[in-house]
Amino acid sequence: MSTSELSKERTGRPEEIKAVPVRRPGRWIAAAIVLVIAASIARSIVTNKSFGWHYVGQYLFDSRVLHGVLVTIELTAASMVVGIGLGVILAVMRLSPNPVLSGASWLYIWFFRGTPLLVQILFWYNIAALFPHGIGLGVPFGPDVVHYTHTNSLITAFVAGLLALSINEGAYMAEIVRAGIISVPEGQTEAAQSLGMSRIQTLRMIVLPQAMRVIIPPTGNETISMLKNTSLISVTAYAELLYATQEIYDVNYQVIPLLIVASIWYLVMTSVLYVGQYFIERRYGRGFSRAQQASMRARWLGFRHETGAA
Repeated sequence: MSTSELSKERTGRPEEIKAVPVRRPGRWIAAAIVLVIAASIARSIVTNKSFGWHYVGQYLFDSRVLHGVLVTIELTAASMVVGIGLGVILAVMRLSPNPVLSGASWLYIWFFRGTPLLVQILFWYNIAALFPHGIGLGVPFGPDVVHYTHTNSLITAFVAGLLALSINEGAYMAEIVRAGIISVPEGQTEAAQSLGMSRIQTLRMIVLPQAMRVIIPPTGNETISMLKNTSLISVTAYAELLYATQEIYDVNYQVIPLLIVASIWYLVMTSVLYVGQYFIERRYGRGFSRAQQASMRARWLGFRHETGAA
């Protein structure tokens, strides 16, 4: 009998299992293919003179491009503020027991989510064709209190873009806010009502603060999408970032370098929003466990996709 067998008999413990890792050659093959493709793309970017990197450096901080960046930021901020406000109002209307309010909210959401944003921008920009004699505000079926004769001077390219972006965003934010409100247990509302709080007080002081955990992450995503959707305003010849680069390459015919300039600035702005979204999510996620916070961080970095609410 060998020494190892004698030692096992004396101790009464089985020999330790030596785990052999599972070989996964498919992963290494896939990784090699990805590296080859990435190397080919990098080589093309470096060696292809048509990219015109010297033009990219020349126009990256051009005053017209920087002005377009500022306009893009202004449109994004203003549209999100109006869109979030509309979304909260529409979500409350959708959850109202009043069928008129609920039905009106549903119709609004159905229409503006069902039609393309580009069509809505063009519609608002050409609103003067619908009201050639001006727009009036007043008593329905009665006299106008305020009347604007020149519709084109009232609905400028900026106003048309702001209206289209914010009204469209309101439809999406309504569903996000509604999902957040529904996620709060009904017992919270019942407890607030038992203390004599009104529906508005319950919503403002009890429901919405708790619903923010669900509302914040998709709102951050909507803000990033809004930033990119501002490029659609270029069809109205308004000098946001994309149109500013288009004006330049219409003169020097350097289309690809100028599009790269626009892409770089969009990536910079969205990256800043990514960082802001991460810290806001972390602040509103304080009530979650460490494991849930870790999954939120991993999901933000893109390594894992959890199904839990963030």
